[in-house]
Amino acid sequence: MVERIMELEPVIRLGFLFGMVAVMGLWELAAPRRALTVSKAYRWLKNAAIIGAGTLLSRIVLPAGAVGVALFAESRGWGLLPELALPFGLTVAIAVVVLDFAVWAQHVMFHAVPVLWRLHRMHHADLDFDLTTGLRFHPLEIVLSFGIKALFIAALGAPVVAVLIFEVILNALALFNHANVRLPTALDRVLRWFIVTPDFHRVHHSWYPHETNTNFGFNLSLWDRLLGTYRAQPQDGHEGMTIGLNQFREPSWERFDRLLIQPFVGPVHSYPINLRPHGGTNSESDASEGK
Repeated sequence: MVERIMELEPVIRLGFLFGMVAVMGLWELAAPRRALTVSKAYRWLKNAAIIGAGTLLSRIVLPAGAVGVALFAESRGWGLLPELALPFGLTVAIAVVVLDFAVWAQHVMFHAVPVLWRLHRMHHADLDFDLTTGLRFHPLEIVLSFGIKALFIAALGAPVVAVLIFEVILNALALFNHANVRLPTALDRVLRWFIVTPDFHRVHHSWYPHETNTNFGFNLSLWDRLLGTYRAQPQDGHEGMTIGLNQFREPSWERFDRLLIQPFVGPVHSYPINLRPHGGTNSESDASEGK
């Protein structure tokens, strides 16, 4: 069974990925939440170039992927879960939930450590918010994030099936919760108790640091609720809020070459969590802090 999963893993993962891109792309055209400030064709082209560069680098460095890490750990008998001897279905469920928390914690860490924020801020520097933002990460961040995830997979002893399920869910929901789509308010209110919705996550892409450092979840919404990082709505409203970072407002920063050098340019300012000024969380102070 494991061998069959390894054979089908690229087909399953990419099939869900491209299927979700098609669904969310059509939804964005049919019911957009916000007007874009940059043409959709240009955004998709340069974001696709960044996504391609990151995917290529990660496959060169770690060609087996997350499922391959799980298979290797399983062959060595590594991890906590095999020692617990739980029913297989329960083991898979626990692994998926724990890996989701690991990704949430890693996301917080990339906002808390200035050198990691430098890598992560390219994701936040997007001047608009649509499904391509969900896959737009600096290639170096992708490789580093994969390494951290691989450590969690090995330490947990996550089953191969659980890792494949988690990867599919993570990619699908990252596209969903970054999509520029309009959900009925009542439906959003219900869904956000369980999963991260576009309105839930859009707050995280506000240019105000005190909003950027909230709503870190990608899949399950309970981590932000339980751990005090949940913010229900942006202070300027979803149509009125400014997306991106104060530091990279010029359109030239959206060129492929300049996206690649963003981690190495300029100071980090006050966006990292541990550099937040004491008591300064109002809109005026936040707008000036990021400049």
